[in-house]
Amino acid sequence: MANMGSIASLAMAVIINGNDDEATGGRNTMRLWGLVVCHHTSARCIPFPLRYACEFLMQAFALQLNMELQLAAQMSEKRVLRTQTLLCDMLLRDSPSGIVTQSPSIMDLVKCDGAALYYQGKYYPLGVTPSEAQIKDIVEWLLAFHGDSTGLSTDSLSDAGYPAATSLGDAVCGMAVACITKRDFLFWFRSHTAKEIKWGGAKHHPEDKDDGQRMHPRSSFKAFLEVVKSRSLPWDNAEMDAIHSLQLILRDSFKDAEASNSKAVAHAQLGGLELQGVDELSSVAREMVRLIETATAPILAVDVEGRINGWNAKAAELTGLSVEEAMGKSLVHDLVYEEYQETVDRLLSHALQGEEDKNVEIKMRTFGLEDHKKAIYVVVNACSSKDYMNNIVGVCFVGQDVTGQKVVMDKFIHIQGDYKAIVHSPNPLIPPIFVSDENTCCLEWNTAMEKLTGWPRGEIIGKMLVGEVFGSCCRLKGPDALTKFMIVLHSAIGGQEADKFPFAFFDRNGKFVQALLTANKRVNMEGQIVGAFCFLQIATPELQQALRVQRQQEKKCFARMKELTYICQEIKSPLNGIRFTTSLFEATELTENQKQFLETSVACEKQMLKIIRDVDLESIEDGSMELEKAEFFLGSVINAVVSQVMLLLRERNLQLIRDIPEEIKTLAVYGDQARIQQVLADFLLNMVRYAPTGEGWVEIHVRPSLKQISEGVTIVHTEFRMVCPGEGLPPELVQDMFHSSRWMTQEGLGLSMCRKILKLMNGEVQYIRESERCYFLITLELPVSQSGSKNED
Repeated sequence: MANMGSIASLAMAVIINGNDDEATGGRNTMRLWGLVVCHHTSARCIPFPLRYACEFLMQAFALQLNMELQLAAQMSEKRVLRTQTLLCDMLLRDSPSGIVTQSPSIMDLVKCDGAALYYQGKYYPLGVTPSEAQIKDIVEWLLAFHGDSTGLSTDSLSDAGYPAATSLGDAVCGMAVACITKRDFLFWFRSHTAKEIKWGGAKHHPEDKDDGQRMHPRSSFKAFLEVVKSRSLPWDNAEMDAIHSLQLILRDSFKDAEASNSKAVAHAQLGGLELQGVDELSSVAREMVRLIETATAPILAVDVEGRINGWNAKAAELTGLSVEEAMGKSLVHDLVYEEYQETVDRLLSHALQGEEDKNVEIKMRTFGLEDHKKAIYVVVNACSSKDYMNNIVGVCFVGQDVTGQKVVMDKFIHIQGDYKAIVHSPNPLIPPIFVSDENTCCLEWNTAMEKLTGWPRGEIIGKMLVGEVFGSCCRLKGPDALTKFMIVLHSAIGGQEADKFPFAFFDRNGKFVQALLTANKRVNMEGQIVGAFCFLQIATPELQQALRVQRQQEKKCFARMKELTYICQEIKSPLNGIRFTTSLFEATELTENQKQFLETSVACEKQMLKIIRDVDLESIEDGSMELEKAEFFLGSVINAVVSQVMLLLRERNLQLIRDIPEEIKTLAVYGDQARIQQVLADFLLNMVRYAPTGEGWVEIHVRPSLKQISEGVTIVHTEFRMVCPGEGLPPELVQDMFHSSRWMTQEGLGLSMCRKILKLMNGEVQYIRESERCYFLITLELPVSQSGSKNED
């Protein structure tokens, strides 16, 4: 790096998923795929947003790279399966030598320079291979030193201990062997790799320099070839799995051939040939099923109607749906989310017409108690399934689970979107915000800061807040202002937050701005401080207007509270006078009617006094209001309720129709008399208020029924029905009564409170509107007094 003139460097790792074989504890391992390294000829501090963007770019690149690698592995697995199928088909139709002499051959199964079949003492070479004498020597060596093994793979025959390896030269260095029987073998050969191994960084002289035109590695770093003798490319796991699968198929095929007296080679009797073909086909089918079942990718198949007829273990693991449960289900309607059904329909249509689709994302359902509401995202390749007559009989899907990558990307995008939407909102309630990293470099500059300072975000991001942004772009007032701002910012980065620090500067147009600065520390997910989050409090015209409206509302509310307090206090004096006059009136000789009128007046006075004393609406809202329990007569309550609407009835020229049984008037019960009067009077008053005038009417029905709930305990279940003709109460009043937490009308507030008081007494109210009338239906249950009624007394 010194010879390159590089002072600063930035290295970014590309991390991808590791091999499944390396996974521990059910978790996938990660491995380093490569590095992206940048150099600079001078010292350079990379700001946090740029580093974060580079890291995100590498993560996105790694996700895409990982997907490409997995897709390549799946394509390779698919190619191997297809080649194995064709090779097995050759074994059924021809002699075993067909897998060497025809196309495709065993050389197409794995990457090699040559291949050979040694079958019943005969040698069938293909490509770069040893001579027949040399192959027989290799067979004798295998039987002598590896007789107990089913095969062998090596990238150097010399290292493997073959004594005649030098006689083979560089043409044959690596070898993979599959032992079919004790005398039949399959071979694959690889040459040495001197032409493929490249190195960078050859030995060089320290005085070698670049040409100065553009920074690049010196000529001594150019790639060169190192001659590697007697060693080939190693055989990877996927290649050995393919060889092993073919070995199993050939073993079954050769055993069946021997059991049927080698009918596939000798073309013997037709019946024996058919039996051998069935057995060989069964062997091939078993191996193909095993490969599909053990595949690391989800594989599923459907028939021409789109119903599942193939479902491997990986698909069952991802979805939580076993093979037995999956069979016969509709892929489109039962397993795929609705928004992806059109996509899957299109895949099926194309595949059934012989057209293949690749890398299509679908969203599938999961099943089971824990994962019932989760979803998995799978990128699939769709291809046609054909029978032995080459007719399309369904569709096969080979997929790749990308749920983890999808969830991570979606969460990141949502968080980034929410953050930007809030910080950069033009709403006047969002304050001016700017953010710094641990080096006081500006990372964020929101819309409110742009509007306040006149400096756009693009010209500020990446600059130093102390000196460049505030100092050069936005001049500070006073010689010590920059020092104080620097102390506040570094204190916040150090963990000491500042609140409402006086901060003044000049904007881009020279306008003087006064504000209060609040600086808080920024922490990452591990709790480490990574910078400061700052915002300014400015008395903008919009904020001033909002505060002015708020103050006016608070002033109005306070005035109403004063009025209510004044009324509640001052109304007590005349009410006490009325009560005293009533008590004097009670001491005189009265007729029966006068006594009833006086009783009604006293009940209304108690109701008024109760409302004045208990103005705590919150206790009604939360159900904590205490109710009195005293003995009273239902008839007295009804008289008091009716008296409170009589003046309004006369003003509106309405007739009151009463349908009240006589026994109600003398029935003694327990409860809160004043609150029951309040509730019934408010409901009846609203019916009178909205009844149509001009020979109109309002009707009140009372229907009691006694129920004995236990020995000596009787309750009266009473229905009060208050009816008026016409349309009845306005919709907004009904809305206030039943649904609103903020009331549009005073009457709505009263009805809502009465409904909640009634609920505290275990009562209910319904408002019912019919074609030509409407009514309140109120139900209430009260315990009956054991003393009975007035008549009994």
